[in-house]
Amino acid sequence: MSYPTPWQGQGQGQGQGQGSPQPWQGQSGASMLAATADRERTVDVLRAGFAEGRLREDELEKRVARAYDSRTVGELMLLVADLPQGPLAAPVYQGPQAGFRPVPPTFLPPPVQPTNGKAVGSLVCGLLTVPTIGLTGIPAAILGHTARAEIRRTHEGGDGLALTGLVFGWLALTGWTLMLLLLIVAAASSP
Repeated sequence: MSYPTPWQGQGQGQGQGQGSPQPWQGQSGASMLAATADRERTVDVLRAGFAEGRLREDELEKRVARAYDSRTVGELMLLVADLPQGPLAAPVYQGPQAGFRPVPPTFLPPPVQPTNGKAVGSLVCGLLTVPTIGLTGIPAAILGHTARAEIRRTHEGGDGLALTGLVFGWLALTGWTLMLLLLIVAAASSP
């Protein structure tokens, strides 16, 4: 038994609002004229369906041709209605610039995470270990460990800053420890 696909039975002249009522008429936004971007999105969904093995090659070619010939968003929705990614009509902004379509979240850059303040403090203290002869090493190490724990928990930015401050802090603490050990050994060995 053969089941009709959404694009079968729609010849030239049909699907353009002529003749018998079509399924997409009366739906909000479905009778809106399709833009080139709408057609490209539909073709992308069709190609994804083909890549997943949901469409045969001949069916893909017919649907792609139909997508490029479509005049309304409703016609495009019918072409992808039986695929997992369809029908998804992009929401239309009905503000002062009617017809403006917001950029889908997929194409937006990822949001910038705020930088952890303790990570910045750790880096500053770590860099100041050189001019202060290592006196800011303890705060650099403490702030670095605290900042890295907070960054793991809150997913803030600044892990590299905290790590750099942490390394400088521990280097300063190691330097001071070696210096004190050398002084103790020198004091113990002198008569």
